[in-house]
Amino acid sequence: MPDEWLSAGRVGRAHGLDGSFVVTRPRPPLLVLGASLRVGDEDRELVRRAGTDDKPIVRLEGVDAREAAEALRGQELLAPRSAAPPLSDDEYWPEDLEGCTVTDGDVTVGVVRSLVGYPSVDVLEVEREGAEPLLVPMVHDAIRSVDVAAKRIDVSLAFIGES
Repeated sequence: MPDEWLSAGRVGRAHGLDGSFVVTRPRPPLLVLGASLRVGDEDRELVRRAGTDDKPIVRLEGVDAREAAEALRGQELLAPRSAAPPLSDDEYWPEDLEGCTVTDGDVTVGVVRSLVGYPSVDVLEVEREGAEPLLVPMVHDAIRSVDVAAKRIDVSLAFIGES
């Protein structure tokens, strides 16, 4: 996915007859009424937003029948990064962390495969050479620093229990 786009979720099952559908893996801040979302090669305006943040129900401009919504099922909903709300200093889009080198000081630990949302905390899944993936909780005691521009995350292996 190019750097100028963020995932807003995926098209899930159709909801009703008017072209509405459930969004799976939603990112509520990117699913606002009037937003422009890319589905496949087309940009469409979000014209209906209902449900909850955990299970939003949306309808896109030009998708006005159940069959049209079903035809989009499984496709990624992309929002332009330029339309995303600003994040706090200690917040990151998962796309920005994926591929970052993880270190403990001068020791290379691995590379971030993904950011996984657990009920109590988000966790970095770090791919390590010759070892099982390492799960690093996104808490200040575990993560010393994040430098998105340099694609580097410094962690405390001692805090994680890996030293």
